[in-house]
Amino acid sequence: MSGCKILVVDDEADITELISLYMEREGYHVQTTDNGEDAVAYADTYRPDLIILDVQLGQMDGFDVCKHIREVSDVPILFVSCKSDDTDIIHGLTVGGDDYMTKPFSPSQLVARVKAHLRRQSVNDRQLPYDRAAGEVLRFDGLVIDLPGRTVHVKGKEVFLSTKEFELLVRLAKTPNRAFALDDLYTIVWGHDSMGDTRTLMVHVSNLRKKIEPDPANPIYIVTVRGVGYKFNIKEGNLHVQR
Repeated sequence: MSGCKILVVDDEADITELISLYMEREGYHVQTTDNGEDAVAYADTYRPDLIILDVQLGQMDGFDVCKHIREVSDVPILFVSCKSDDTDIIHGLTVGGDDYMTKPFSPSQLVARVKAHLRRQSVNDRQLPYDRAAGEVLRFDGLVIDLPGRTVHVKGKEVFLSTKEFELLVRLAKTPNRAFALDDLYTIVWGHDSMGDTRTLMVHVSNLRKKIEPDPANPIYIVTVRGVGYKFNIKEGNLHVQR
């Protein structure tokens, strides 16, 4: 994974220096900036493989930066912030963040998460949780998941899913009626241990439900299994696979 390009966006010079040091030790090329405006520009010109993004940046905060980048790119975005409130974490993941770490954080844990995101991003074409060569299209009542095309249609209308939302949906839909524990599902989709914090997963499930469920408050596809986690719920014979 060495040689990948990392964009670090943080207005604290000591944090930027620390992150850059650890990223460069792993062989990554690092570009830094301390403001949101430059971050949006660098995302276009530098074309990073991953962005480490602080929330509190000044005039354009990290949430706004993320929203601008998500209009044109699905590059992995890892938020780092001193804000640990659930509301901030939910907002960061809702606007398009893939992960969220609170300050102070362990540099080694940050490196581990960066490696996991890069690994999954770089091998997406070869090692997604489905076989691209199979050319599978999963069809349910009102929901169509085109695996090789990476598209999802709800009642004939295409809906946009982030990379993580799509991987999460595919993982669940490929094994319908199987209950996944929260920690296990997080590890499968994010590629690293949740360390007991599965809020990122739960926010992505909530966002996914808002996009594919007829009534997100009463989901019919992604249902909660009490005391366990989630499963993709279908009735017998309600799955059609087109190859």
